[in-house]
Amino acid sequence: MDNYIIVRPEHLNQHGHLFGGQLLLWIDEFCWISAAIDFPDKKLVTRAMGDTTFNRGIPDGSILRFDTKQQHVGCSSVTYSCDVYIMDKKEENKRPVFSTTITFTAIGEDGKKTSIC
Repeated sequence: MDNYIIVRPEHLNQHGHLFGGQLLLWIDEFCWISAAIDFPDKKLVTRAMGDTTFNRGIPDGSILRFDTKQQHVGCSSVTYSCDVYIMDKKEENKRPVFSTTITFTAIGEDGKKTSIC
Protein backbone atom coordinates (compact mmCIF):
# COMPACT_ATOMS: atom_id res chain seq x y z
CA MET A 1 0.00 0.00 0.00
CA ASP A 2 1.35 3.43 -0.90
CA ASN A 3 0.88 6.53 1.25
CA TYR A 4 2.13 10.04 0.58
CA ILE A 5 2.95 12.94 2.86
CA ILE A 6 4.54 16.35 2.47
CA VAL A 7 7.27 17.45 4.86
CA ARG A 8 6.24 20.75 6.48
CA PRO A 9 8.08 23.16 8.80
CA GLU A 10 6.55 21.59 11.93
CA HIS A 11 8.24 18.28 11.00
CA LEU A 12 11.77 19.72 10.91
CA ASN A 13 14.61 19.37 13.39
CA GLN A 14 17.03 22.09 14.48
CA HIS A 15 19.05 21.61 11.27
CA GLY A 16 16.11 22.20 8.93
CA HIS A 17 15.60 18.57 7.93
CA LEU A 18 12.90 16.05 8.77
CA PHE A 19 13.04 14.99 12.42
CA GLY A 20 13.83 11.25 12.55
CA GLY A 21 11.16 10.59 15.16
CA GLN A 22 8.52 12.05 12.84
CA LEU A 23 9.57 9.66 10.07
CA LEU A 24 9.34 6.71 12.47
CA LEU A 25 5.88 7.86 13.60
CA TRP A 26 4.64 7.91 9.99
CA ILE A 27 6.11 4.45 9.33
CA ASP A 28 4.41 3.06 12.46
CA GLU A 29 1.10 4.65 11.47
CA PHE A 30 1.11 3.65 7.79
CA CYS A 31 2.20 0.07 8.50
CA TRP A 32 -0.39 -0.22 11.27
CA ILE A 33 -3.09 0.93 8.83
CA SER A 34 -1.97 -1.78 6.39
CA ALA A 35 -2.12 -4.37 9.17
CA ALA A 36 -5.54 -3.15 10.35
CA ILE A 37 -6.87 -3.54 6.81
CA ASP A 38 -5.34 -7.02 6.47
CA PHE A 39 -6.55 -8.15 9.94
CA PRO A 40 -9.66 -6.06 10.66
CA ASP A 41 -10.88 -8.14 13.60
CA LYS A 42 -7.57 -8.06 15.50
CA LYS A 43 -6.24 -5.59 18.07
CA LEU A 44 -2.67 -4.95 16.92
CA VAL A 45 0.14 -3.22 18.79
CA THR A 46 3.65 -2.34 17.67
CA ARG A 47 6.16 -4.89 18.94
CA ALA A 48 9.40 -4.13 17.13
CA MET A 49 11.00 -2.06 14.42
CA GLY A 50 14.00 -3.19 12.38
CA ASP A 51 17.14 -1.25 11.53
CA THR A 52 16.62 2.52 11.68
CA THR A 53 19.63 3.99 9.90
CA PHE A 54 19.06 7.48 8.49
CA ASN A 55 21.03 7.83 5.27
CA ARG A 56 20.39 11.47 4.30
CA GLY A 57 18.54 14.56 5.38
CA ILE A 58 15.04 15.15 4.06
CA PRO A 59 14.35 18.85 3.42
CA ASP A 60 11.19 20.89 3.96
CA GLY A 61 8.69 20.56 1.12
CA SER A 62 9.73 17.03 0.17
CA ILE A 63 6.96 14.69 -0.96
CA LEU A 64 7.52 11.28 0.61
CA ARG A 65 6.06 8.00 -0.59
CA PHE A 66 5.74 5.17 1.94
CA ASP A 67 5.52 1.74 0.32
CA THR A 68 4.32 -0.86 2.85
CA LYS A 69 4.19 -4.61 2.14
CA GLN A 70 3.32 -7.59 4.29
CA GLN A 71 6.44 -9.74 4.73
CA HIS A 72 5.60 -12.48 7.24
CA VAL A 73 2.65 -13.75 9.26
CA GLY A 74 3.32 -15.79 12.38
CA CYS A 75 1.03 -17.31 15.01
CA SER A 76 0.49 -14.03 16.87
CA SER A 77 2.33 -11.40 14.83
CA VAL A 78 2.73 -9.89 11.39
CA THR A 79 5.72 -8.09 9.90
CA TYR A 80 5.63 -5.38 7.22
CA SER A 81 8.41 -3.76 5.25
CA CYS A 82 8.35 -0.02 4.65
CA ASP A 83 10.41 1.69 1.97
CA VAL A 84 10.42 5.49 1.95
CA TYR A 85 11.15 7.53 -1.17
CA ILE A 86 11.47 11.23 -1.97
CA MET A 87 9.33 11.87 -5.05
CA ASP A 88 9.93 14.52 -7.65
CA LYS A 89 7.00 16.75 -8.50
CA LYS A 90 6.09 14.65 -11.56
CA GLU A 91 6.37 11.33 -9.67
CA GLU A 92 8.53 10.06 -12.53
CA ASN A 93 11.59 9.72 -10.33
CA LYS A 94 12.00 8.54 -6.79
CA ARG A 95 15.02 8.37 -4.51
CA PRO A 96 15.10 5.84 -1.65
CA VAL A 97 15.75 7.52 1.69
CA PHE A 98 14.82 4.96 4.35
CA SER A 99 13.84 1.32 4.69
CA THR A 100 12.86 -0.78 7.70
CA THR A 101 10.53 -3.49 8.95
CA ILE A 102 7.94 -3.29 11.68
CA THR A 103 6.23 -6.10 13.57
CA PHE A 104 2.80 -5.97 15.17
CA THR A 105 1.44 -8.43 17.71
CA ALA A 106 -2.23 -9.31 18.13
CA ILE A 107 -3.46 -8.96 21.70
CA GLY A 108 -6.66 -9.95 23.42
CA GLU A 109 -8.80 -7.98 25.85
CA ASP A 110 -6.48 -9.12 28.66
CA GLY A 111 -3.50 -7.48 26.90
CA LYS A 112 -1.81 -10.84 26.23
CA LYS A 113 -0.77 -12.24 22.86
CA THR A 114 -3.46 -13.96 20.89
CA SER A 115 -3.61 -15.82 17.60
CA ILE A 116 -3.58 -13.75 14.46
CA CYS A 117 -4.68 -16.61 12.21
